[in-house]
Amino acid sequence: MKDHIKEKLKLATEYFEVKDIVDDYIDYYNNGRYQWQLAKLSPNEFYKFVTTGVYPLNIPDAPIVPPV
Repeated sequence: MKDHIKEKLKLATEYFEVKDIVDDYIDYYNNGRYQWQLAKLSPNEFYKFVTTGVYPLNIPDAPIVPPV
């Protein structure tokens, strides 16, 4: 995370600015950053996939639910 937001953090002068930058990155990481290791899903999408068994993307040969 620090490598991705360090330039933005250098410009922040107030606590709330730093908090907003960190919160935005955490939201991006959990909801918008797709990862190959997580069946090409974001962490939150992967969690829903594992808990419900429903793959959210409409693709041929969708992966099966990984064993827990």
